[in-house]
Amino acid sequence: MARIMVAHRSALVRQALAAALSQEDDLEVAWQLSPPDQVLPAAARHMPDVVLLDSALLGSPADVGELCADLCVKVPSCRVLLVVERQSCAGVLPMLTHWAPRVGVIADDDDLAGLVDGIRHLVRGDYVLDVRLAVAALKADPNPLTERERDVLRHAARGMPVKEIAAALFLSPGTVRNYLSRSMTKTDSRTRIEAIRRAQEVNWI
Repeated sequence: MARIMVAHRSALVRQALAAALSQEDDLEVAWQLSPPDQVLPAAARHMPDVVLLDSALLGSPADVGELCADLCVKVPSCRVLLVVERQSCAGVLPMLTHWAPRVGVIADDDDLAGLVDGIRHLVRGDYVLDVRLAVAALKADPNPLTERERDVLRHAARGMPVKEIAAALFLSPGTVRNYLSRSMTKTDSRTRIEAIRRAQEVNWI
């Protein structure tokens, strides 16, 4: 019997998934939760076989990758089945390849049979990756932003002013402004807010 933890932002979807998966003879949904900061502590405490994780529960592809990595390292017996939107897969997939087959990825428009099949394959140690997601990720435009530019934009997206971003990243305010300016150029934006929005739309941050 594989024990499942369902982590999803929507209570309705979370409860529906739990009810549907619990109908399977070999699956047991033992825990449900939504706050993203509770996923790792709960997994470390309960040691589920699989964490069914909604990628939209996290703030960015980087946050998704970090949580999956933490789960793999700190809860070695646990596997992660990540449910992603097709339009956001390009930002997520590259950072998860290192953790396969511990981490599997399926699309949120897959059906219940596909989800159940994915969980079972993951439990057996098989690779789980939606082929169409992989193709979409390969076709996606490469991210033109450097790692530091992405860091600055992520902090700016939280509403932080330049001085606070500089202090958080141990940079000078002038350097932060330069990163923001370059990010605006690379995203073909006229303002910082527009640059953030466009970068988020294509999952560059």
